[in-house]
Amino acid sequence: MTKKIVVLTCLLAVALAPLAARQATEELKLKLPKPMFIGTPTNIKSPNLEVVTGKSRGPFLVPVGTKLLSLKRPVTSSDRQPVIGELEMITDGEKEGGDGYFVELGPGKQFVQIDLGARYALHAILAWHYHSQARVYRDVIVSVADDKDFLRGVTTIFNNDHDNSSGLGIGKDKEYIETFDGKLFDPKGVKARHVRLYSGGNTSNDMNHYVEVEVYGLPAK
Repeated sequence: MTKKIVVLTCLLAVALAPLAARQATEELKLKLPKPMFIGTPTNIKSPNLEVVTGKSRGPFLVPVGTKLLSLKRPVTSSDRQPVIGELEMITDGEKEGGDGYFVELGPGKQFVQIDLGARYALHAILAWHYHSQARVYRDVIVSVADDKDFLRGVTTIFNNDHDNSSGLGIGKDKEYIETFDGKLFDPKGVKARHVRLYSGGNTSNDMNHYVEVEVYGLPAK
């Protein structure tokens, strides 16, 4: 009987080990910029807009040890000559939304891409397109890949292009109003080196903007 108990105890410990590892989490600590407008916008209409609650995002849990990977990492774009700003501003750590803090890309479908320098298990991606006024950016798609040309290990994390106007496939996610909180996309631990974010204009004009993009993760095993 004693041997059976020992064996069962060992088997139970082995079975619970992965669960214990998954539960080793902590709240992702974010440094948010100051709000630049007050109140909940009511004049933005979209057939695919998420419900506006006016509440800030709650705590987001990530594996213990998750680090910011994107700070100062190189950024490339489909628009090689931004209308306003420089591409390196997208990963410079500055998230204030006023003039001089954002990059403006040309109209239509555009993307920015961050090279993390190595392959990581990704646990959070945040984007601030523009938060000095309430806007909805169209056809927001976030994808990751192992190579810069997005041919290997491509995974789409988020896609709110409900009518395939970007030509990248119909997405099931909702459009959202930009705020100082930024938008948090959950990669669910997918492993990749390159992060690409698309957009296709916004409810104020046809241009595309980025204040900052942050990518968090752990070294890939």
